[in-house]
Amino acid sequence: MLAALKERPGVSEVVVLSTCLRTEIYAVVERFHDGVAQLRDSLSLATGVPAADLDDFLTVAFDDAVVTHLFEVAAGLCSALIGEFEVLGQVRRALERAQAENASGPMLAGLFRRAVQVGRKVRSSTAIAQGTTSLSHTAVELVVESFGGSLDGRRVAVVGAGAMGEALVGALAAHSGRAAVVVVNRTAVRARALARRIGGVAAGLDELSTVAASVDAILLATRAGAPLLDSTIMAGTRRAAGIGPAGTSSEPERVLVVDLGMPRNASPAVGELDGVVLLDMDDLRARAEAAVMGRHAEEEAARAVVFAEVERFAVDARVQGVVPVVTALRARLEDMRRSELARKKSRLASLDDEQIAEVDMITRSVLAKLLHQPTVALKEAAGTPRAERLVEALRVLFDL
Repeated sequence: MLAALKERPGVSEVVVLSTCLRTEIYAVVERFHDGVAQLRDSLSLATGVPAADLDDFLTVAFDDAVVTHLFEVAAGLCSALIGEFEVLGQVRRALERAQAENASGPMLAGLFRRAVQVGRKVRSSTAIAQGTTSLSHTAVELVVESFGGSLDGRRVAVVGAGAMGEALVGALAAHSGRAAVVVVNRTAVRARALARRIGGVAAGLDELSTVAASVDAILLATRAGAPLLDSTIMAGTRRAAGIGPAGTSSEPERVLVVDLGMPRNASPAVGELDGVVLLDMDDLRARAEAAVMGRHAEEEAARAVVFAEVERFAVDARVQGVVPVVTALRARLEDMRRSELARKKSRLASLDDEQIAEVDMITRSVLAKLLHQPTVALKEAAGTPRAERLVEALRVLFDL
């Protein structure tokens, strides 16, 4: 996606951010409406969905609204689980990937780095992240709850070894009751590496039917384009077939399937089987809301932090706009100072090294004092028509 976007005419910088709920494109474009059309066309090509059909799903922001939104995303204010921490890593990795693809530039790099700082500040200065702070922990808590509060003696499959799969394994490892974990992934090397962290075993996607038949819970967390788990796979499990533990005919426990995939990793038909309980992002959201009701009292405080940081970013950006002309002015006058000293070198020949250094220091000091007031005036006027007039005047007067 990045490779395609950065080749679009009129797009000078771009970062693609994928979260559990949204795909977001941040771009610096030459012309607004043309830029939006370019980004929409790229989404259409990537998904196979006609551009016109995407309109109902698109939200467009520009200028300061972009800054506010990204800061809110990084702060966890737009997440299913308010205050969750995983989104901060997603923001950071989005910039890293864009930089690796040479798709981002100074404007978006500065914006994303500040967003990460804001996200950390919100979590450290408010109580918005108290308690459960991730979807992965919420999913594991749901599994533990369904098993009466303990994972001891249970077998759990984690399908997917990406960022969310790693988070799920971490949440399982952090729980006091230890389950036997099977990591299922398309790439066997990644599955084995992740399974080793928790003393589990690895399996390939082609073994999913076998794994599903032997576990108590399945946590799905892949980015597969189509459902991996369907009713055909689940119908073959002993629970769905009505067979109790160890092959007995006693009332079977149901197998729990938690789908964290985006798009969905489990077919809706799976949830219609008698022996299966299917939970998805909506269930996780409801569970998270119940667990973090107290956080909403902190939401106002978090938004206040975001608002203040948006204002700071705007001020910094305006000041940054006058920096090049101030730098150029200082360089021009410093060149004049050095040239004049060099031109008068013969007249200073009678001075010793200490006296020469004194002359150099005095001329530097005079120059700094001369530049102080123009610099202050430019920074104070930054972002206003007055600043534009002052900048233009300096460019003309000093040929900058």
